[in-house]
This record gives sequence, C-alpha cells and structure tokens, in this order.
Amino acid sequence: MFRIRRIHDDVSPANQRALVRVQEMLREQFPLVNPALIDELQGSLRDPLAHKLRTVVLVAESARGLRGFATVMHAPDLEFCYLDFISAGPGEMGRGIGGALYERVRDECRVLGAKGLFFECLPDEANDVSDRAHLAQNAARLRFYERYGARPIANVHYNLPVNPGDTDLPYLVFDDLGVARPLLRGEARAIVRAILERKYAWLCPPEYVDEVVRSFRDNPVKLRPFRYQKRRTKKPAATELPEDERILLVVAAQREAPYPKDRGHVEAPAPTEVLRRELARMQIFQTKRPKTFPDTHVQAVHDARYLGFLRRVTSTLRAGESFYPFVFPERTTLPPADLAVRAGYFALDSLTPLTRGTWHDARRAVDCALTGAQALLDGRTFAYALTRPPGHHAGRRRYAGSCYLNNAAIAAQFLARHGKVALLDLDYHHGSGSQNVFWDRGDVLTLSIHAHPRAAYPYFSGFANEKGEGAGVGANLNFPLPERVEGELYARYLQKALLAIKRFAPRFVVVSLGFDTGKGDPTGSWDLDADDFQAHGAAIAKLGLPTLFVQEGGYPTRSIARHARRFFIGLVQPERPGLKVR
Repeated sequence: MFRIRRIHDDVSPANQRALVRVQEMLREQFPLVNPALIDELQGSLRDPLAHKLRTVVLVAESARGLRGFATVMHAPDLEFCYLDFISAGPGEMGRGIGGALYERVRDECRVLGAKGLFFECLPDEANDVSDRAHLAQNAARLRFYERYGARPIANVHYNLPVNPGDTDLPYLVFDDLGVARPLLRGEARAIVRAILERKYAWLCPPEYVDEVVRSFRDNPVKLRPFRYQKRRTKKPAATELPEDERILLVVAAQREAPYPKDRGHVEAPAPTEVLRRELARMQIFQTKRPKTFPDTHVQAVHDARYLGFLRRVTSTLRAGESFYPFVFPERTTLPPADLAVRAGYFALDSLTPLTRGTWHDARRAVDCALTGAQALLDGRTFAYALTRPPGHHAGRRRYAGSCYLNNAAIAAQFLARHGKVALLDLDYHHGSGSQNVFWDRGDVLTLSIHAHPRAAYPYFSGFANEKGEGAGVGANLNFPLPERVEGELYARYLQKALLAIKRFAPRFVVVSLGFDTGKGDPTGSWDLDADDFQAHGAAIAKLGLPTLFVQEGGYPTRSIARHARRFFIGLVQPERPGLKVR
C-alpha cells in the first residue's frame, strides 16, 4: 500500500527528505536532464512564480520510503498545466504507482482550473527514432496515456529540430482532463510559446519559437487519431478526496464553558458541537485529536504577566463561579496587587467572564490551532481548528470579547518561523487582538473584513487608517463595512483582501473564520447566505496556499451548520463536480 501527497514546500523534515529523494531519482532515471534544473527544485517551491510557472510536486510513499513522484508546472495566467516528470521508483514498475500518480496529476490540474494538461512523449513512428529498439517502449507510454484520451497534437512542428542532426524529438501530447473541450488555436499558440520560452529559454532561440508557434494552424487544434484504443476509455471523475487533500478537522472537548446564562451571553460551546457533528459526517474531512504543545508558543505571543494572571485567578475560582472585571485603570499604571482589581488591568470590556475552566479551555483551543498549523508543515493543504473559546480579540496582554488566548495569532507565529504568513480575519467583528499582536511586524500580513467600528464591537479599533507601525507599516489592512451587507458587496472586499495576500506572497495563510457574518446571527447584522459562504471558500482555495482555518464567532442559529458545510464544500469542490461530501 502507498499514499500520494502533494509537497507544498521544503519546510518540514519529511518534505526535505522526500525532495532530496526525488532529486536522486531524477538524476538516476533522467541522466540527460540539466543538473542545474534538478538542483533548483526546492527553490521553485520557495519562489513559485519565478518563471511564471508554479511547481507542483506529488510523491507516492509507503513505509518503504519514496516509491514514485510527479512534477507538474502550472501557469496561472494561461490556465494550463505541464507534466514535467512522472516516474515510479526502481523495481516499482507494474505495481500501479505510475497510474495512480497520473490520475492524481489530472485531479490536481482540475482543481487548479487548468484548461488541459500538456506533456512530451518520445515518438512511436519509426521515421522519428534513431534506434528502433526504443519504439516498443515509446509506444507503451503513448498507449497508457491514450486510456485517458491524451494524444499527440497533429499537424504541427513541435518536434522541429533545434539543431541540425537532432533526433528522437518528442511529440507534444494534450489531455483535456475529461472535459472534451476543444483546444482553440489562439490558446494553443499562447501555451506552446509559454512552454518553449519559460521552460526551454536556454535552448530555443526566438526564431525557432516563432516557427513552432506558427505551425499551429488548425482551429480547433486536432489530435492524432486513436492508435492503441478502439475507442476512448473515459475515466470517471474522482468521487472521493485523496486522504492528504481532506481537511484536517481538529476539535477538543471543553471542561467548563465560561458562559453564564444569567447575563444573556450568546457565546457558548453549543455551536462547536453542532459544527463537529455536521462536519465529521462529511467525506471531505479527517478528524484528529489535538496534540499538546509547550507553553513557549503561547509565551511568544502573550505577555508573561498576563498569562500568570489568567492562570492564578482561574485556579482560585469555584465550580460554577464567574468573575468579571469592574475597574479599568490607565494602562500606564502598574498592575494592582489585588487579583480582583487586577482583572480590569488586563481586560478590555466588562462582558468577558473568567471561570475555573477558562485557562484549560483556552489552552486546549491553542493546542487545536497548533495541531492544525503543524499539519500544514507536514504537507496538509487545509486544516480546521474548531475551537471554543475564540481568540481573535485577545491581544498581547489583554482579554476581551470572550477571547483569552489568540489561537490564530499563536498559530501564525508558529508558522512564521518558516516563512511569511497572511492572517485573514473573516469574523463579523474586527480582529482587534490579532492586529495588536502583529502591529509592528512585517512578516505577518493581518487583514480584517468586519462591521464598521462605528456600530459594532470592539468600537475602538478596525478603522481603515490603521496600517501598522515600524516594520509593520502597510502590513495591517482593515476593511470596515456598513451595518447592512449582502453577498455582492462582501465578495468585492474579499477579492481586495485576497489580491493583497497574493501581492504579499506568503508561504501560509491563517483564516480567523467567523460564521457570525451569516444572516440571522444574533451578534451581526449582515445578510450572507449559504451560496455566499460557498463562494468565499472557493475564492480562498484559488490562492493555492496551505491554509489553516481557526474558528472565531458563529452562534446557535439554524443556519450555522449549513453555512459551515457550504463554505468547506466551496473550498474543495469547485473543480470536482462528482465529489462525495457525505
């Protein structure tokens, strides 16, 4: 048995080992490939669009190690993919690894929105090979790809010699990915020019490129008739997500919810359980219990005196007892000695209680977020920390808005050790704590789309002119919106935020995910519906980046489970119409 997973970067030790083995196999099995191109594999993952081509690496692994790999180049501007290399390991032929890798390549191309997959195959015509002993092997490759409908493009000069005497020049093969959409001449010319200029710039002079491009005259482009299959064998679209492409769902049970009913609090653990039951049934999730992480990760974000206060005061409370701040001094003063009075020094509002279970539950929520962040480092594409209490109002040394430890900020700090991070807050309320944590940092881009602070909590932050300070100037972006918002307006601002993320070019994205933006939420006033949430998930997926979702707001309404379900369907299903979600 083996599994196939996508390698997004060379950050984790597991990914580093896999990439080194891929390079070894490339050198062993493709000795004519320019060694410098093999050496650049890690660099192409760190700088994905250096040559307007994003590199996708897929590896087949088992307990025996790396058993095969494929590398694909994706050109987002022209919406095509190019299969660069695909190979099973030594002694692995006939074990189904090559076929499984190619089917996964096709699935990745569909998810990336590619119009088709292009690649080169050595010729199976006797006149095009220098040694007829190679004909059978070349024919076997083309026979394999014909099973998927992929065939060489006909009536073109793609195999035109670059230098006199060049032989065994490859055909350009096209796979429509099962869509049966014709490839138009203009599209084909642009794509072929991109392949020759971006991949083979070192080899192909401009006049050669022009001649090959001009040879594409048919409109639409014609493919060679089927030679090895009596008729096209149509592969059904994948109905289940591969294991590593499923969303990792991390949930932790609470000990004692710090939400007393006598004060009319809407914050409660009930939505977490509703969402957990709904999402755990969906076949696009894989559930995992949180690991325990050391306190050093919390201390990297929150002030030590603040953390000490939280632990001490909650340890003194009795079961069922709730403690509220009632005096709010100037922050320039020293914390008072009396714990009861000191609460106001670290609190932003008088609505957020402390209970005996506050520290345990908040700390366990952090472990959920860090478990999801670690999963991204281990190669997972999406993870979702379904946590309570939320965290995005918790600053370096303050708690507020039912938030005590900033789960998303702690996860972003954890990931920032390995590259730039974008922290996108989609809760109805401004991500005030996250802004506070990264206010003077340039390595974490904080963005928040929220109700205008003129009318919504936390009232004193979230204005558009708050841009950051010092190294963080320009790395904090706020998008305050009016009290009434429908899907079209929200979508425009989400696209602005996503464009800013693309310009920032982070390695990871953390999303503070609030479903209180939905219609009918008791703490919000917007009218977003299930279709809107699905569109939001699809838009975020197009970033093509490892992304951690951390739960923030969202309260007991009949629609919260539906909104969450549709959001995550949008995240994984746009190019998988046959995907099972139940």
